[in-house]
Parts: sequence; structure tokens; C-alpha cells
Amino acid sequence: MLKFQIGDEVKITAGREKGKKGKVEKVLPKESKVVVGGINVYKRHKKVTRTQPAGIYEITRPISIASVSLLCPKCGKQTRVGFTKDGKTKNRICKKCKSRITVKE
Repeated sequence: MLKFQIGDEVKITAGREKGKKGKVEKVLPKESKVVVGGINVYKRHKKVTRTQPAGIYEITRPISIASVSLLCPKCGKQTRVGFTKDGKTKNRICKKCKSRITVKE
């Protein structure tokens, strides 16, 4: 189980987008990166192809997991993620308020 899942509310802790908040749209575990909506947006100039017209497109690039921290849905604080086991299920917990983290999509 990963520390970040799709739909998590996160805060950026480093880089030019520091202090901004957003939701995780995609998780890339092999690269240790996440795609956060509205964060790390770049413009890409594209030539015309058979399927799309030419133009300047905005793309959202992935950001390193080390530059992101989770916002607890219960206490609203920036926190680290811990894990607990209940029988065969593994759950994520907030290190500050010790509550279970569930994803709201």
C-alpha cells in the first residue's frame, strides 16, 4: 500500500509551487511521483497531427513524493502517514490525530 492514493488532499512542501494545495489525480509508484491537479503545469507547443490540431497545450507534470505531504481529512493538519493492520487489512493513519485516513472521491 502506498502513502498517497488518488483523491487525497495534499500540500506542496518544496519547489516553486510551495504552499499550494491540490488533489492527487494519478500515482506513479515506480517513479516515486504523483500528479496533483493544477500544480506543476507547463505549456507544450504541438505541431498538427492527424488526430489533433496545432496549438499550445497545458500539461500537468508529475511531482516527487518527497515534495508533497498529506493533509489529514479529519484534523486538517499537514501530517505523515502511518500504517496499522486490522486482521488482514492494512489501513493508513494520521500520525498527529491517530485517525484512519479514507479517500473521498
